[in-house]
Amino acid sequence: MVEIDTTPRWVDSYEQLAALCAQWRQQRAVALDTEFMRSRTFYPQPALVQVGDGKHCYLIDNLAIEELQPLRDLLLDTAVTKIMHSCSEDLETLERLLGVIPEPIFDTQIAVAISGMGAGLGYAATVRTLLNIELPKSETRSDWLQRPLSEAQKTYAALDVAWLPVLYGALLKRLQDHGRETWLEEDCAALVASARNPQPPELYYLKVKGAWRLRGKHLAVLQDLCTWRESEARAQDMPRNHLLKEAVCMSLAQQLPRSKSALSQAGFEGRVLREYGDTLLQMISAAVERSDAPARLPQPLNRQQGELLKLLRQEVANIAARENLPAEILIRKKELETLVQAHEPQLQGRLCGWRAEVVGQPLLNALRQLRNEEVK
Repeated sequence: MVEIDTTPRWVDSYEQLAALCAQWRQQRAVALDTEFMRSRTFYPQPALVQVGDGKHCYLIDNLAIEELQPLRDLLLDTAVTKIMHSCSEDLETLERLLGVIPEPIFDTQIAVAISGMGAGLGYAATVRTLLNIELPKSETRSDWLQRPLSEAQKTYAALDVAWLPVLYGALLKRLQDHGRETWLEEDCAALVASARNPQPPELYYLKVKGAWRLRGKHLAVLQDLCTWRESEARAQDMPRNHLLKEAVCMSLAQQLPRSKSALSQAGFEGRVLREYGDTLLQMISAAVERSDAPARLPQPLNRQQGELLKLLRQEVANIAARENLPAEILIRKKELETLVQAHEPQLQGRLCGWRAEVVGQPLLNALRQLRNEEVK
């Protein structure tokens, strides 16, 4: 195995950063990670950026360096692959810090799954499995915005990128041996696209548990409440539930309160009631009068559909076993339910890529056959 110096190297000046980024842009790939805080804010608060170049581990103090353009240029350099692990939140943090999403990326967690080693494997577990190295996890809940960081924090942060280049080499070979390198590229490109195009506020009502029970003006109210909550939480940089809990949104949509006392009875209270009560009442009143209420959401599967889902799950399990892939990486529960509920099911989204041949088309064929048998 390649010798890697895991001693943290602190970077807190523009001159250091510029020189290092110029050096890293000559490499094929670099490891990348972030530390951030998010307990009381909507957006992550970037606290540290870690880079591993396969020889050393660098900790970039973004709180001390005012001009981060060299790092921004590195992340946008498509000739340099950015090796990350389970990177969704890191992409969001980097976008918040630098205004860019790095590409191309190589997510080692996805690579582990596609290469047949299991879904959702954490970084420490991946290092243990592939490299037989045990990593400490004692600083996962540290205050990363404090300065100076403790030596334990620095060591932990450095180790988060130390072994990513080694994992990259091992996993890339596994993917190439299985002919699945393009699968990984496709899924990582989808991650980047998703980070660049987050779900718009007006669609957040789709995530509310039990929203399928509502229709007409009640669903319109829920949509407008969720749109307001999402937009306001972003504007004030505060957690959604600190502003308005999802259950309260649902309660307000069901009850359609017309007074502050009715708002309070529905669970809307305290400072939020005082500051936003009038706004919410006006919003509810306007939503009730909307002529373009959203269409009712799909209801839970009925008994017949539930039986079809069970049979398709078995088909997915058979495919997963045959391909040596985790079933979770092939198709999500919601995607499977959508196929079952559709009158004329079609492959959409992720199922149009490499999954189309592996699992999408076989499932469509199985579903048609099962429905034909029902007719007979």
